[in-house]
Amino acid sequence: MSARLILGKEVSDGIYSELRERIVALKSKGVTPGLAVVLVGEDPASQVYVRMKGKKCEELGMHSVTIILPEKTTQEELLKVVSDLNNDKSIHGFLVQLPLPKHIDEDTVINAIDPNKDADCFHPANVGKMLIGNPSFLPATPAGVQQMLIRSDVETSGKHVVILGRSNIVGKPMAAMMMQKGKGADSTITVVHSRTKDIPMITRQADILIVAIGKPLFVTKDMVKEGAVVIDVGTNRIEDPTAKNGSKLVGDVDFDNVKEIASAISPVPGGVGPMTICMLMANAVTAAERAVLLR
Repeated sequence: MSARLILGKEVSDGIYSELRERIVALKSKGVTPGLAVVLVGEDPASQVYVRMKGKKCEELGMHSVTIILPEKTTQEELLKVVSDLNNDKSIHGFLVQLPLPKHIDEDTVINAIDPNKDADCFHPANVGKMLIGNPSFLPATPAGVQQMLIRSDVETSGKHVVILGRSNIVGKPMAAMMMQKGKGADSTITVVHSRTKDIPMITRQADILIVAIGKPLFVTKDMVKEGAVVIDVGTNRIEDPTAKNGSKLVGDVDFDNVKEIASAISPVPGGVGPMTICMLMANAVTAAERAVLLR
């Protein structure tokens, strides 16, 4: 058996088509959805990510703002930028790219973002609303995973979903979302982390295995139940002497071997990656629609 591929680009293309219709409707009311991104420092991966966000905004006909600040920016200076974006009516959603330099407290910055403009869904108010099943926004990467499952016709109701990783960005919100009532959820959840004993014993019970543990090729074939659906959120660069630049991107799953036992699997690259930006765009459009209703 070789697993069918769940490809983020295919899923996101369908969502982008829906977003374009919503954006046209907003523009007919005189509103262009605006998304801003704030980047502090010169992290190469973050810079690439920010450029991709800006490019996608342009393709969709959205208003895009990118604010790049030097590494030595103070916390007070960054908070002033956040305050300005909170008050900018042309910006409906924004995010401050993480990680931040060590001299800046991330929690303080996140708490300063207007929850109505919190495109990343990191503000405690939005996290709480998500947990009780009444979300204003959903965090981009977990929301992308959920849409991949829904739009690939993977049944989640009553299924045992095992999530590897308990980060605030993926693992915890993913667990909260998958246990809710509704489409793409209604699952029984187990969260596996660094202190879990006998991880393979638990992962082999999963009908759906979502991996975001940050360790390259961690999940091997013997850790997966035959016929399971495997979603790999990990992105790791490892050495590869055969590659032109001496390295390659791999996920947290040993894709080549696990695909032989899984019923469906997302590759790296090409799996979850495209979905994160897609769901950020969706959050910005949702924020703009709410802004219209509040006028």
